[in-house]
Amino acid sequence: MEIRPERGGRITSLRFEGEEILDQGIGVDQPTAEGFVEGGAWGWDEMVPNVEPTDTLPDHGEAWRLPWEVLRSSQTSAVMRASGRIVPWELTRTIEIGEDVRISYVYRNAGTAPHPAYWCAHPLFKYEPGMEIGAPVPDDLDEGASTKVFVPRGAVDHVTLGWRSGKRLDMSWDVVLTPEVAIWMCNGDLGGYRQVAIEPATASPMLAPGSALSWWLRISPV
Repeated sequence: MEIRPERGGRITSLRFEGEEILDQGIGVDQPTAEGFVEGGAWGWDEMVPNVEPTDTLPDHGEAWRLPWEVLRSSQTSAVMRASGRIVPWELTRTIEIGEDVRISYVYRNAGTAPHPAYWCAHPLFKYEPGMEIGAPVPDDLDEGASTKVFVPRGAVDHVTLGWRSGKRLDMSWDVVLTPEVAIWMCNGDLGGYRQVAIEPATASPMLAPGSALSWWLRISPV
């Protein structure tokens, strides 16, 4: 795994037995761009505190364009933190690598008023036509097409991905903590991206000042 703290804490590379499984993009890397795609949609980001842009919040949130602080790191773990500038959120992410990859999160309301605690995972895995996607999505996408499927709330707690190389992994989460799940698939759309994203999300619970919300993800070989 490779991470760039200064680039929104982006996980830029995740290799499974030597094979890169994250989409490496189309050569665009501009974190100051107004839109997320224009800034370079690749790797793994955290969407906080929104996905869709609003009058006050940028496209795909604040976290992907802010520098993250590295609290601790080693060969097999990293603890990083980011803080919002528009909404007073604070997100701490702990990554631990062993036989699988476990990622745990703590979201804290760092402000003086309640606000909804929204987070969405945004791991852009590489997409191959005909690959295994263990979820209710189209079997295949036409060249140049893309789609986003919203899974019924609380219905799915893991998704298995499999590539032509034979590599297979399972991404899992707790449906009570992160019940909302979307799946993004892109086969050459948006300028040439080829990616599939499994996107569990919090249900935006209202969080009191100083209160925190915790959850986790796990990626395991199959």
